[in-house]
Amino acid sequence: MGLQGRGHLVKAERFEDLRVWQAARQIAGAIYLSTGDGAFSRDYALRDQVRRAAVSISSNIAEGFSRNSSKEFVHFLFIAKGSAGEIQSQLYIALDQGYISQEAFDELYGRIDSVAKQISRLITYLKEAG
Repeated sequence: MGLQGRGHLVKAERFEDLRVWQAARQIAGAIYLSTGDGAFSRDYALRDQVRRAAVSISSNIAEGFSRNSSKEFVHFLFIAKGSAGEIQSQLYIALDQGYISQEAFDELYGRIDSVAKQISRLITYLKEAG
């Protein structure tokens, strides 16, 4: 499914070409780093849940793109956006438990918010392109 676009979208022949997928991949790496040390690494339930949600963002972008249907891609993008919200909620729990600092929270939350906005713009673009 090649995507030709305006502004934030560029020609994409593979999901790896999508900037939003690239950003989601980087977030997954940051989540793995932030959950790999200290008390956060020992809270297995929260650690594993936030990691699964982080993996879900890039995975659903890739899966939706690979379906070769704009309608299905939009469906998977909504799932990816939901996973971003899930991580943001989980970051509050991690902050409240003292697993991450306010600075780390702000940085991760902002990056995830940026990806969620990119996903929303891509959804809008795909819906308008029909």
